[in-house]
Amino acid sequence: MKEQKTPLLNRIHIESLGIRSFAMVGALIIIWVLFTILTDGTFISVRNLSNLFRLTGIMGILVIGMVGCLVSGVFDLSIGSVVGLTGAITGILLEQMGMHYLVAFSISLLVGVAIGVWQGFWIAYRGVPAFIVTLGGMMIFRGITVLVTNGCSIPISNRPFAVFGQGYMPQWLNIVIGVFGVIAFILFDQQHRNKRKSYNFALQSSLLMMLKYIAMLVIVAVFVFSLNSYQGIPYSVVILIIFYLLFAFIYNKTQYGRYVYAVGGNQVAAKLSGIDIKKIYMKVFIIMGLLSALAGNLLTSRLATATPNAGNGFELDTIASCVIGGISLAGGRGALFGAIVGTLVMTSLENGMSLMNMTAAWQDVVKGLILLSAVWFDVANKKK
Repeated sequence: MKEQKTPLLNRIHIESLGIRSFAMVGALIIIWVLFTILTDGTFISVRNLSNLFRLTGIMGILVIGMVGCLVSGVFDLSIGSVVGLTGAITGILLEQMGMHYLVAFSISLLVGVAIGVWQGFWIAYRGVPAFIVTLGGMMIFRGITVLVTNGCSIPISNRPFAVFGQGYMPQWLNIVIGVFGVIAFILFDQQHRNKRKSYNFALQSSLLMMLKYIAMLVIVAVFVFSLNSYQGIPYSVVILIIFYLLFAFIYNKTQYGRYVYAVGGNQVAAKLSGIDIKKIYMKVFIIMGLLSALAGNLLTSRLATATPNAGNGFELDTIASCVIGGISLAGGRGALFGAIVGTLVMTSLENGMSLMNMTAAWQDVVKGLILLSAVWFDVANKKK
């Protein structure tokens, strides 16, 4: 039997995909070098990086949910308000009602799920556009937050709850997690490579593969040992890693994940294929509500205060992170890994500009220009 050969153009396309997947990492490195120079090394200090990663952990959890929304062809403008509301509910239950922190935390998560059901119902079963439903939700939930807090911040003195957003993993456990993380990455990549090989699909070159493994090893080693030299890896980062692994599996290996991409890629074809689009939208918004509540609790725990303005602007930063990371606003395309890297890009920009004492107005200008550039690149690439 004559051996099948992969067409040259297909090989070039696969190689470009491999290079493109690390292009965002290269852009992130450039940003870090630039801010390190502009801040005389303050940006790259271990203490600042620890704060940066803690914020990334909170934003990354929101991004995981937003990826499901955008890939399915919708988006959620209410997540910042949900973050503020659920954090306020936890603060009230802890400080004013004296509840156990686990009970208060669980109730706030259920509130997030209920919000997801509410918005999913109007979008999926009443046909109201997601833009209108979530824009209304943004105003409704922000208003409720101000009402339940009387417009005042609620200091939280519960120590176990504070550890949730302020604590660090033991240093020895950080090393163990790093080692197993690199091993797992290599094993999963090899499994994926063998699967492509069995179908006679184009493969990345051995050189590119080894460079990828070496880069991952160096990144993990620097990350673990640098944070261990300070206080360790924040719990919020570990929570983000756990949810990233869970949803990377869900989006790539489960029927639900395939349906989400199918609905976003071509809703008519998905419906004709027997996919219950209404259930998909309902599940997308329930997950988004749950993750928003989780992020709200992390933020409240980190600040040790429930504030009426918590989460302001998070919806736009989250969408920008997804678009920068390669998630298409048209739906049906994008990978979770790229969105997480996009999150780190956005939080790095915000952190670096704050260290340079740039005003909030200029920070908004820079982030807006970056978002515009990312969307333009997505549109241009799609036309090409």
